[in-house]
Amino acid sequence: MTAENKTDEYIKLRVVGQDNSEVHFKVKMSTSMGKLKKSYAERQGVGVATLRFLFDGKRINDDESPKQLDMEDNDTIEVYQEQVGGCY
Repeated sequence: MTAENKTDEYIKLRVVGQDNSEVHFKVKMSTSMGKLKKSYAERQGVGVATLRFLFDGKRINDDESPKQLDMEDNDTIEVYQEQVGGCY
């Protein structure tokens, strides 16, 4: 398989929320993660800005792709509510 074909390849990703609910996505290796994040937020009925998406413990940026993140088929993305507030 050439590097070009690798970018067009689809993988399945599991997005797991804090309540352990799972949403499955089939995405191209070249898809921006911002699209996945927006789609997940819409399905959950919340604003994307209220969520944090992590892969291997690192925050996922909107402009990154599964290929850039070295994701593989059936990898898991964790989603957390953004913490608001602070100390007094």
